[in-house]
Amino acid sequence: MTPVQAECLPLLLDNQDLLAQAKTGSGKTAAFAITLLNKLESKNYQTQALVICPTRELADQVGNEIRRLARTIPNTKILTLCGGKPMGTQLASLERDPHIVVGTPGRILKHLNKASLKINSLKTLVLDEADRMLDMGFLEDIMLIIDFVPGDRQTLLFSATYPDEIQRISNAVQRNPADIRVETSHHSKQIKQVFYEVEKNRRTETLIALLKHYQPESSLVFCNQKLQCQQLADELKQSGFHALALHGDLEQFERDQVLVQFANKSTSILIATDVAARGLDIKELAAVINFDITHDPEIHIHRIGRTGRAGSEGLAISLFMPSEQFRVKAIEEYQGIPAHIEKQSELKSPENFKLYPPMATLFVNAGRKDKIRAGDLLGALTADGALPGKSIGKINIFDKIAYVAVEQSLAKQALQILSEGKIKGRKFRARRLGPL
Repeated sequence: MTPVQAECLPLLLDNQDLLAQAKTGSGKTAAFAITLLNKLESKNYQTQALVICPTRELADQVGNEIRRLARTIPNTKILTLCGGKPMGTQLASLERDPHIVVGTPGRILKHLNKASLKINSLKTLVLDEADRMLDMGFLEDIMLIIDFVPGDRQTLLFSATYPDEIQRISNAVQRNPADIRVETSHHSKQIKQVFYEVEKNRRTETLIALLKHYQPESSLVFCNQKLQCQQLADELKQSGFHALALHGDLEQFERDQVLVQFANKSTSILIATDVAARGLDIKELAAVINFDITHDPEIHIHRIGRTGRAGSEGLAISLFMPSEQFRVKAIEEYQGIPAHIEKQSELKSPENFKLYPPMATLFVNAGRKDKIRAGDLLGALTADGALPGKSIGKINIFDKIAYVAVEQSLAKQALQILSEGKIKGRKFRARRLGPL
């Protein structure tokens, strides 16, 4: 068990309310998921647990983790309810009450008001990433949702940071919660932190120089404003980099495509805001780059903690203007260590350097609704030795579509197999995402 699981599980299984602070990637999702499933009455087809998340990406991630842990419990129905998805499909799924619902505040409240979601038998309420929900202005929606929830319930509140508002919401919705704070800071020894001073109009130029110098296979770049994300992605593409932006103006379909391509190593650089990046679960992230330095040292720690996980060494690079020196000072004081500031003149840019992702993503117009599984796609690509199995990367299956990661050098051949061949005896359309 991770430290947060070891500390929280005994209290959770004892049905206590809990207010817990733990960093991203600490295993807190499994901690509350195990609790929900342990007390689940699978033969009772009523909604017994509700998990509220700030973003669709986090809700999908949490829902998938609960499904994974619930595989040994027969007939368990776990439903994700988020905005950006058709109401009709969700209403059809709610005709038979799910055991566990995971979703975002706005869509959950909409279903409660329509009486399509019934939570009068709820045993456990989970508020995940509560600090982000407050930042995004969801407090009113959350309090309206709680009006529908039985008073006799277990309430679990998880947060990566601990602003004063968290204590206030805890006082309003919990009963004598146990207060657990585990691993609130990231081990600096695992993460190499470097700061570079930049001029305002040379920020993108400096970022390009950093990418050429450090050559990270995968980078998560943080901007403070969503408009900057797309603009920076476009500028990097013009300079020959494969970059994608993740921000609130994207449709759900577009967001899914961006996340899939970054997670399966089909794009080298993902540019996002703090809110959009919540819920990202990317393993082996080589570098985090703060294109804009954050105003909050605690958010800085949360950002850089996405690299250097599972014992691997990470790299965190932060750009700051002379006028932002005070923010660097605040980070120094918060971490208790001096900032390591390096000079741009020491950066080396190899000639003809090209940072290109190792994989390509193929889009297939078939998914779970077509009874397509990952094994079906893998089988179609590797049948009769057409492609070696090791050349196939992540396979993501959605309701009506699927994505397959294939090594760049074999992407054309793989696309031909999926376009011209059959999967489970049927032909489906396929195409390649992104540049050739």
